Amino acid sequence: MAKHKGRGWHSKLLGAALGVTALAAATSVWTAQADTAGARQPQAQASAPGARPQDRTVTKVAADIAHASDKGARGVNITIDDGPDPVWTPQVLQLLKDNGVKATFCMVGTQAQAHPDLVKEVVAAGHRLCNHTVSHDTTMDTKSEAYQSQQILDAERMITKASGGVRPEYYRAPGGAFTPYSRQLAASRGMRPLGWNVDSRDFERPGAQTMVATVKREISNGPTVLFHDAGGDRSQTVAALREILPWLRQQGYSFGFPVR
Repeated sequence: MAKHKGRGWHSKLLGAALGVTALAAATSVWTAQADTAGARQPQAQASAPGARPQDRTVTKVAADIAHASDKGARGVNITIDDGPDPVWTPQVLQLLKDNGVKATFCMVGTQAQAHPDLVKEVVAAGHRLCNHTVSHDTTMDTKSEAYQSQQILDAERMITKASGGVRPEYYRAPGGAFTPYSRQLAASRGMRPLGWNVDSRDFERPGAQTMVATVKREISNGPTVLFHDAGGDRSQTVAALREILPWLRQQGYSFGFPVR
């Protein structure tokens, strides 16, 4: 799984998120508790008296990074990162609808907070939500556990609120910057850590045909394919999806979700 470098757009997101996360830090505390073996297991504890009901019914999931599809050996998981975006997310949603495809949308907390209508559209269309942190900091694996907790748990709240109560089912670290701590924390909140097998590299805007060729060449590596619907001009991504989705079906693949 490739690790992306830091990007200018994400630096802007990080700056914009500072005010949001500072406020959240003042209203929540995060504690780590020891398990029976003595290893630290991250656990979220809300300090506010009006905690959401779903906080009390979260089922822990596996903490290893998922790549497989629930559709089996010929399954493909389309994953869409960094949105939602008011220009590109609706176009991606329409393409998915036209091709009968369900996808997993890995949303940045500040983007979800800014565009709750789009989050609700994603959910209404039958797609799944994934937590992509508050501000898409690709250096998260070098930061403190407190910082990692804030990024993951604040984004969970933002996305859940924007969706109208539907929680993210996965957690994808920005740029693949997972740590054992962040994986365990996400899993304790019912969010399976999510990797990828095929990077379309659409963020580099290499041209739609280059993206299509990359997916065709690398789909044998595994089922989870990475695209983006935010962070700049995503017209090449839309064009690539328009070609690659029917091609995958023609090759006998079924579209599913990552295993949980």
